[in-house]
Parts: sequence; structure tokens; C-alpha cells
Amino acid sequence: MKPLVRPAFCGLLSAAAGLAAAELVASLTRPEASPLVTIGGSVIDATPTPVKEWAVRNFGTNDKPLLLTGIVVGLVAFAAFVGILASRKRTAGLAAVGLFGVLGVIAALSRPAHRSIDVLAPIVGGVVAVGVLAILTRPIGEAGGRRRFLTTAAIIAGGVAVAGAGAAVLRQVTGRDAQRARDAIKLPAPADAAKPQPNGSTSFFTPNGEFYRVDTSLTVPTIDVESWQVRIHGMVDRPMTLTFADLLKRPLTERDITLNCVSNEVGGPYIGNAKWLGVPLAGLLREAGIQSGADQIISRATEGMTIGTPVSTVLDGRDAMLAIGMNGEPLPLEHGFPMRMLTPGLYGYVGACKWIVDIELGTFADFDPYWVKRGWAAKAPVKTASRIDRPLPFAQIKAGEVTVAGVAWAQTRGITSVQLQIDGGQWVEAELIPVATADTWVQWRYAWKAPAGGHSIKVRAIDKTGDVQTEARATPFPDGATGLHTVAVTVT
Repeated sequence: MKPLVRPAFCGLLSAAAGLAAAELVASLTRPEASPLVTIGGSVIDATPTPVKEWAVRNFGTNDKPLLLTGIVVGLVAFAAFVGILASRKRTAGLAAVGLFGVLGVIAALSRPAHRSIDVLAPIVGGVVAVGVLAILTRPIGEAGGRRRFLTTAAIIAGGVAVAGAGAAVLRQVTGRDAQRARDAIKLPAPADAAKPQPNGSTSFFTPNGEFYRVDTSLTVPTIDVESWQVRIHGMVDRPMTLTFADLLKRPLTERDITLNCVSNEVGGPYIGNAKWLGVPLAGLLREAGIQSGADQIISRATEGMTIGTPVSTVLDGRDAMLAIGMNGEPLPLEHGFPMRMLTPGLYGYVGACKWIVDIELGTFADFDPYWVKRGWAAKAPVKTASRIDRPLPFAQIKAGEVTVAGVAWAQTRGITSVQLQIDGGQWVEAELIPVATADTWVQWRYAWKAPAGGHSIKVRAIDKTGDVQTEARATPFPDGATGLHTVAVTVT
């Protein structure tokens, strides 16, 4: 091998061996302790808000695979450097590759929901990486020459492949087990069903597979529903712990609710409407006995995410719930199975925690949840907004009557009017398709007699309080984007 190729190869193989060993141990103990996941989570936590928003805006749910790919690329570069360093200063190289395990331990301990066993995977990975590099960088005389080196490297590579495949198989088995447990659940009929929607549009509800997903979890948590439980405690008189079976025994409420992400840009895709089934949260909290002064509900997810919700928004009559069903099915794994919180009228980051295992009553003065610590608003009601779905931006359409259509929303307040402005002219009223509740989006349409040429179409909504959607442009940070969605089309 050329002078730098062999040492770089040694570094890469040692890192691969350490990573494969760590992933195998994590798969056998706790998949959440995977070094890729813990280091990736630490990177997400440390990433400045503008960079996060840029990633969500440009990559959507693909931001997570890209982050993991970036971590792997960085590891490859570091491993090659360590191998070259070891060929010149063996002790320094071995110490450098030992950082692989040290960084993994630090990352594991930094996760908010870490357990003591989580350090096992990075420790094993670090020890294996150091041991493999020590074997591969022995002087030629000790290694027995080129042939012996190649044989040793081949054996190690085989071990890496076996360990990596074993970790992948274990993850797949865990995921299939969770999916089978979810699929086996038979949801009871609601004691309080949702009002029938007056319109029959197939696009009114968002299919589960198309519902947006924005969260910080690099891998979808796979929770054992049989052992899962949620604890309600803090500033309550009667703390309680509920299992999934306990939830199924309670009277369930079914509601149509639109959910949207604060990261949604004007006209963006991070909004969906579904039929949810769950336990009313207000009743549970009253059953627990809310103590005087408690003004924040702190929800904690299994992976440590914290979300803070104003107590007042749960007790004011809106249909806040602990949801276990979505569009007639148990919650999908990626949308919070076995249970998530929903609070109509609030952006997801303050009212819709997924994978919940803990609900604490406290105060805003004493605790800042995850996103608030990063500068986002502590209280974030959904703003009146609208979107044009048809025609698409830059579409080329034929002259004549064209249906312009889209959605508008102002959860808990409701929409009273949607107006269009074409080419800067007068605002004209669109037809609203009736809905049964103020907690969902409203579909609208307008028959436009489109003349030839280039045109601009702008939309705005007015909610039932009289609030007119503002034209002032604002980014999602810190409490939701504003501005009017505008599309340009060409009519031929």
C-alpha cells in the first residue's frame, strides 16, 4: 500500500470496528444509546436556531438522515487522520482514537433521558477501536509482514460486517415488534364522537402516511406498550400513574383537529388535519387536583424532549387531549405511539408532545422547556393563516375558468372569510366549504376567469374575532411566521 493509504485504512477500520461494536451493544441494551443517535442529538441541541430553521425549511424530515450522514463523514475523516497519526506517533494515535469512546460517553450522559447503562455502548466501542488500531499498527516485524496484516485486516473487517449486520437485524426486530403491538390494538368506540363534517372532500383529512413530522428524534422511539405508563405529578393533590390499558378503559373523546408546526413558513407544508381519539386532558388534571399557582403543564417524552403548555389553555373548554388514535387507527409510531398530547390552537412545540411518559404541573417561572431555552416564545397561539394549494406556483394553465383553492386556519377561533387578490386588484371573496368545528382548517375555492398572461394570486383569511391575516412578513422564529401566501402563474 502507498505510504498514507495503509495508515488511513487502519484508522478507518478501527473506527468501523468500534462503531459496529457500540451499535451492537446499544441494540442489545437500549437503541437510544447508539453513539450515532446520542452524538447526533447533542449536535442538534447545540445547533443555533437559525441553522435548525434553515435545515427544516430546505430538507424537511430529510434533515435527520443528512445529519447522520454528516456525522459519519466527519468520523471517516477523523479516523483516517488518527490512522496516519498512529503510523508516526503510535501512542498519540491510540489516545486519539480513544476519544471516540470518550465523546460517546459524554454524549450519552448529556441526553436528558439517559440511563446508567447507556455508557456501556460507547465504552465498548472505544475499547474495541483502540484495540483494533493497536493490532493493525504493530511494527511490521511483529505483525509478520504484509500477508499477515492483510489476513488480520480481513478478519477484523469480517467481524465488523457481522456486528453491523447483527445490530441492524436487532433494530429491525425491535421495530417490527413495536409495529405488531401497535397493529394488534383494537381501539374502542368513542364515548363522545366527533361531529359529522358537512363536506365530503377526500382532502379534508390528511392521511397518516402524509401527515407532516417535525421533531428532534433521530430515530423513531419504539416503546413497549405493555410496560409503558405515564405519570401525572408535580403541583397536584393526587398524583397518578396510568398504563395504556387504563386509558382504554376511560371514556374516549373523538375530535377533528388541525395541527401545525411553528416552523411552517408562509404557504408551507407543515400542517395537517386528522380525526383524533383520546382522553380529555382537562378531566384528568382536575381528577389529579391542580394546586393553586400551577400555570404550566410540562410534558416529557421518552427521549427527554420537554414541552410546556399553559394550564389555562387546557381548562378553557377546548378539546385538549391525550391522544391514542389517529384517523381511526392507533397512533403511528412516528406520530407518538402509544400516546401524544394535543392542544387545539397552539403550535406543536407548546401543545403537542409525542411519546409522552411524564406530565408535571409546575410554573413558567420555575422551568423553561426545550424550545423556550433556545429562544422560542413560551406561549404560542396559532396565528390566522391561509394557503393556496391550487394552482401550484409557476403553473402554466389554460385561459378560461380556473378553480383557485386552498385552506385557511385559526384553530379555536375559526375562519369567517377568505379573500383573494389577483394582480394587486380588489380583494374578492372565496367560497368557504362548511366545517363542523373551529379547530380544523377550512377549505376554500374561487372560480377565476383567467385571461392570458402572467398573474399573481394572493390570499388572506379573516377569523371570527375579526382579525385580518397580516401582510407583514415574519420568520417562524420566535412564535410563528406571518405574511400572505402568493403564487405566480402563467395563463396561455
